Amino acid sequence: MKLSKSYLPDPKEIERKYYLVDAKDIILGRLAAKVATILRGKHKTIYTPHLETGDSVIVINASKIKVSGKKLQDKIYQKYSGYPSGQRCLSLEQLLKKSPEAVIRSAVDRMIPRGRLGYAIRTRLRVYAGDKHPHQAQKPIPLVISEEKK
Repeated sequence: MKLSKSYLPDPKEIERKYYLVDAKDIILGRLAAKVATILRGKHKTIYTPHLETGDSVIVINASKIKVSGKKLQDKIYQKYSGYPSGQRCLSLEQLLKKSPEAVIRSAVDRMIPRGRLGYAIRTRLRVYAGDKHPHQAQKPIPLVISEEKK
């Protein structure tokens, strides 16, 4: 029985593109899911789970995202330093005021696997609170994320 060879892309021949996502009035979970898919490379035909085949994503207007329900008050972000009394808790509303980039980065990070490959994938995400970004030279392709449920 002869087995057919499956295609394995060479890391040198993978084309990288930049996508620009405007997060204004987009629900946080939908935005994070779409961005994680592009970073991972699942939108490409050459997707391979153990290779970095994805593209770079620039997210602007991170401070203008939407969430449903009472998540602004109820959703809690926790961090712990390891020392006694070292646990810090912030609500989504507080974190959006303090660092809106951290909200989107955290949501996307949790949708990408841990490990060496995941850490490499995370470096291609750029998040900005306002509508200005320094990546005009990369000629980013605008990406529209639908607002409604499908």
